[in-house]
This record gives sequence, structure tokens and C-alpha cells, in this order.
Amino acid sequence: MRKAVVPAAGLGTRFLPATKATPKEMLPVVDKPAIQYVVEEAAKAGLDDILMGTGRHKRAIEDHFDNAFELERALAAKGDTVRLDAVRDPARLADIHHIRQGDPHGLGHAVLCAKHHVGDQPFAVLLGDDLIDARETLLSRMLDVRDRFEGSVVALMEVDPAQVHLYGCAAVKHTGEDGVVRVTGLVEKPPPKDAPSNYAVIGRYVLDPEVFGVLERTAPGRGGEIQLTDALQELAAGGTVHGVVFDGLRYDTGDKADYLRTVVRLACERPDLGPEFTAWLKEFVTGLERNGAERNESRAA
Repeated sequence: MRKAVVPAAGLGTRFLPATKATPKEMLPVVDKPAIQYVVEEAAKAGLDDILMGTGRHKRAIEDHFDNAFELERALAAKGDTVRLDAVRDPARLADIHHIRQGDPHGLGHAVLCAKHHVGDQPFAVLLGDDLIDARETLLSRMLDVRDRFEGSVVALMEVDPAQVHLYGCAAVKHTGEDGVVRVTGLVEKPPPKDAPSNYAVIGRYVLDPEVFGVLERTAPGRGGEIQLTDALQELAAGGTVHGVVFDGLRYDTGDKADYLRTVVRLACERPDLGPEFTAWLKEFVTGLERNGAERNESRAA
């Protein structure tokens, strides 16, 4: 299995006006765009044939994963090998292809657009908003479960029941294997009272090509969009969907507050930035606490 699909046609409305002219997938997480972390994860798991589903005003994504001859020549002339390698790395990660989704009609539609590229092979889908820490092995575990059980595999994470309305939610049966469940049903963003569990589907899938036929006859669902969750619900009813329960480090860059937390956390862990940045961060937080205490004392007086 070598193929992966990275949907990247969304409008990024939660980050306007920054995403008016810049794809949300290209927003920097420290010094790399978010989508590069996703491609690195796929390549690390052995998926070296990657199709990106883009849309209008997303040319920056294509350029990022291409060679930049003028820039590379300028860096080489300066002898700046560190930055030269950093500029060349994105184009060397995998064999990357691009397709225009046109008018985006949901994740299911984005996956369906990959049908001719994927063919009759199983493939992974990685959502650019979900970053999985590079030290985790979630995708490799999912590929292993696909090899052993066939069918499709989704990544699941236990969330606070009050948060299930933000995710696709899975009904599951335990298999007897730690961290692996059989998915018996899926609901897209249910109200907490209707959720079958607190197992939320996060942005990693390993899909059997059978999903294309289901998506072709899947009517628009929640939000008037073709939902991948609805297609997987049909496959789950046939007993061919499993889940890998993930309890590791995940960063949600699709939310402003979580995006900022992601940048701070990854910056703190960088050996070239962490010591200096962490020291500054401690001073900054101490100052906030001190100023807050002084304001409280002033009000009390």
C-alpha cells in the first residue's frame, strides 16, 4: 500500500482574513506549513504516492512541494546548506500529485475525486487540520490493522461527551485486542444525547476502494455535503470497518486557540528554539500572573 489522499480544498473561513489569499494548510506551525507535517507523517509510514485535492487560490500548496530553482541557487551560492536542505525537503518527501476539487461538497466528495488516481487499491486519507506528533505510530498501526482485517480502518479518540457534537462518532464492539475495535455504526456530529459513544473519529482513515461505490450513491447529508461518515456507516453495517483507538499526542490546527497551543508546544520542543523560547514563556506567564494579582489587589482596595 503506497497511496494517500490529502484533502486541501477547504476555504479556511475560521482563519479569515489570514486565509483570504493564503491557504489555511500553508499557515506556519513554527517554520513549516501545517500540511508539510501531514505529508511527512504519510511518508514515514511508507505512503510515497500522495494526491492532494486542492481548489482555487491553492497554488501555494503546489509550489511548496515543487522545486524552487532560483531560491535553491541563491542559497547554494551563499553556502547556506541548512536552509537549502529545508527548501528542498518538501519536494523529496514523496511523489506528490494534485487535483482540483472544484466546488467542495464535503469530505466524501473530496475522497471521491481521488477515485481515478487511487483505482482499486486501498489508500489512506489524512486531514490537514489534524497533526499527529511525529513520535507516534498511529498511521502505521492503522495500516497493520488493514493488513490483518482488510476492509476500512478509522482512527478513534475518546473525547469528553460534551464535545462529541464536533466529530463523527462511532458505535463500537471490542475485538479482544487492545486498542482495536470493530465499528458497528457512525453518526456525523450528533448531539451528545444521541451519541452512541464518546469515541470520536479523528482525521486519519485507511479506506478500502469499495468506499468509492458507496460514495457515488451517497446523498448529501449534514450541511448539504457528501459525508464520508455516511458512506462508512454503510460499510460498518456490513462488518468491514475497524477502529484504532489513539491516546497519543494530537494537535488540532483547525481551531485558533488550538493552533496557537500547537505552535507554542512544538516550539518548546525544538532543540534550536526550545531553551530560549521556554525561558521567555516562563517570564511572560509570570508577568501575566503578577499583573493579574496586582489588578485584583487594586480592585479589593
